Amino acid sequence: MKQEVKTILLFSNILWILLVVISDAYKIFRVERIEVILSKSIKLILFHSLITALFIVFLKYSDISRLRMVYFYLIFFCSVFFFRVLFIRLLKYARSQGYNYRNVLIVGVNDNGYKIAKILSSDLTYGYRILGFVDSEVPVKMNDEFFFIGKLNQIEEYVVEYKVDEIYVALTVEQVFWMTDLINLCERNLVRLKFIPEFQSFTKSRRVNIDYYDNMPVLRLRNEPLEKPIKRIQKKIFDILFSIFVLVVIGSWLFPILMLLVKLTSKGPIFFKQSRTGEDNNTFTCFKFRTMRVNSLSDELQATAKDPRITKLGAFMRKTNLDELPQFFNVLWGSMSVVGPRPHMLKHTEQYSELISNYLVRHFAKPGITGWAQVNGCRGETKQLEDMQKRVDLDIWYIENWSFLLDLKIIYKTVWNMFVGDEKAR
Repeated sequence: MKQEVKTILLFSNILWILLVVISDAYKIFRVERIEVILSKSIKLILFHSLITALFIVFLKYSDISRLRMVYFYLIFFCSVFFFRVLFIRLLKYARSQGYNYRNVLIVGVNDNGYKIAKILSSDLTYGYRILGFVDSEVPVKMNDEFFFIGKLNQIEEYVVEYKVDEIYVALTVEQVFWMTDLINLCERNLVRLKFIPEFQSFTKSRRVNIDYYDNMPVLRLRNEPLEKPIKRIQKKIFDILFSIFVLVVIGSWLFPILMLLVKLTSKGPIFFKQSRTGEDNNTFTCFKFRTMRVNSLSDELQATAKDPRITKLGAFMRKTNLDELPQFFNVLWGSMSVVGPRPHMLKHTEQYSELISNYLVRHFAKPGITGWAQVNGCRGETKQLEDMQKRVDLDIWYIENWSFLLDLKIIYKTVWNMFVGDEKAR
């Protein structure tokens, strides 16, 4: 084996160990989805391959086969992902058989207490055994799935008797005076204490982040991956490259055809321009192929099923999303993204921001040509307030859970729906 190959092998092994230790990559979470494992593995291996490639280029190693490196990382990724999933599967199987479990006590008979109990007990493979609930007072009524063990002033007896491993605290603000005693109790008995904050009583946010200003913890109501500059740059580069690809490869021949058909099938302009609400609640001009006959209600009345204003060609373009193609120019101009919450007309923004408290949160991100709500069936007319609330909830979920892989998934589902059709497309 040549010296260069030996050097790279040694370097790559040492680098992998360092990355695994620094990123805590092999930490096993009892409640972890397969897609999370996949995302972590991809990020770690991409970072490893980039550093290794830079090392090879810097040392000018000419004997290292680039093709072999590609094969190596493909096999390496498959192996890492397969063995990690296999290990977790075996661990979950062991837990389902009664091994490697943790005894859990829930402090606080309330909605938050029930929620965490349901999550922990929803799957035996998580390895949690819910012993029961403890509270300062005997509850008038208990959820039928769980049972009440006793009062807080007797909790130390239960901790010792049931060999409790973890305590989840879901106390209300009025009961915080118990916190100091609970902390001391857990530290005396080697019990891990975890708090379920009450903030979700005031907001619908699904995730929070904790920042530290010096040594002061500051709780943020939601995690927004796109607040990080590197992720915004990543999304922006993809938007530009993907838009150029679509406009050159598809738009170069499809645009003239659609422009001609729009002009021949109805009177009026080829493109439909409308002011819509964008990122940070700013107004921008959104472009589409015109799908309706020219009318005075286009900025006030949304399209409905069998809307008489929609032309036959327009119905086809709406069904296949072809009317949205000009918005790739919006993406290049920076007012939109390929994927994001769909932009609404100004009247809808004004109307729904008064009716839905978290409506404007969707404007923390750039609006998209397609979005998470659209590929999950929330398209077309919003007949009831609940329809818009569901759309808003999905848009906020996207903002809180954004990833490059999620964008690719949404694009794939959008393209798939273009071919198979979407009955809610209007």
